[in-house]
Amino acid sequence: MAAPEVGNKRVTLKRHVTGFPTEDDMELLTPTARLAVPPGSTAVMVKNLYLSCDPYMRRRMTKHQEPSYPEFVLGEAIPTFGVSKVVESGHPDYKAGDLVWGMTACEEYTLITKLGSVFKINHPELPLSYYAGVLGMPGLTAYAGFFNVAKPKKGDYVFVSAASGAVGQLVGQLAKITGCYVVGSAGSDEKVNLLKTKFGFDEAFNYKKEQNLNAALKRCFQEGIDIYFDNVGGAMLDAALLNMRLHGRVAMCGMISQYNLERPEGVHNLACVVTKRICIEGFRVMEYFGTYCKFEEEMVGHLKEGSIIYMEDVVEGLENVPAALVGLFYGRNIGKQLVAVAHE
Repeated sequence: MAAPEVGNKRVTLKRHVTGFPTEDDMELLTPTARLAVPPGSTAVMVKNLYLSCDPYMRRRMTKHQEPSYPEFVLGEAIPTFGVSKVVESGHPDYKAGDLVWGMTACEEYTLITKLGSVFKINHPELPLSYYAGVLGMPGLTAYAGFFNVAKPKKGDYVFVSAASGAVGQLVGQLAKITGCYVVGSAGSDEKVNLLKTKFGFDEAFNYKKEQNLNAALKRCFQEGIDIYFDNVGGAMLDAALLNMRLHGRVAMCGMISQYNLERPEGVHNLACVVTKRICIEGFRVMEYFGTYCKFEEEMVGHLKEGSIIYMEDVVEGLENVPAALVGLFYGRNIGKQLVAVAHE
């Protein structure tokens, strides 16, 4: 019997973007898909349940010359991380009904041919949406960036920018578990309040209300910063460099303040890297996929004992991917931005 052909709504990039993205830069199409894998293939066909909207996606919406970070292909479903259910499999390690998370696309059904970034869900008793956030790519990003790159020690002074976001909220809580003093910056009073009352940060400030970021950091870190977990780049990075302690570490995770600029801002305080012997290291989460099982079990433990709290901002419907993605760059989301496509 031939595999059924079903409707397969998808969100595509209509044109490459300059400046801030708009919903009109993307398009909802309504093609069909046959729920089958090619004969002899080791691919899997999945039904997408939750899709992740992440700041890094903005860089891939612009046409550029960076082979290691290719732009999205116009007219094709936008790739992203998500939570999915296997409906057909040609791979011996996956069977119909398996729940997985990993790289998929902004559509109802996706044929996944590269399974190197797909993982089985081992704790379905927890909310499945967590595997697009705290137990998925953002969670592993926070964990690997903090422990493997920043290398914290008990008593360190830690600063986290974009601290209420998918990664930042976890970095702050992991730092507190480690015994660090933690300050976060965010873009609204509501988010600042969440950092202090829900996520346990020692202090937080609204960067939009600060006339001088250097002064704000000196106020919060009278003895300086040991670790800066950087999600924004730009002026915040410049100010943080002035406030780093000797042998401070900067983990470069993202640069959301720069993604929509036609000409990125310069960093003016790099002399501090020499005088203070600061280590600055960028990283990409894919380098740490091999450590996922260890991370998952540790993070599940934190969630179950209540030492980690996670906030999500979930919108319903594939058609709302453009609005959810664009909203990231205006600070509209509170916590991890997800789109619920379907329920099991």
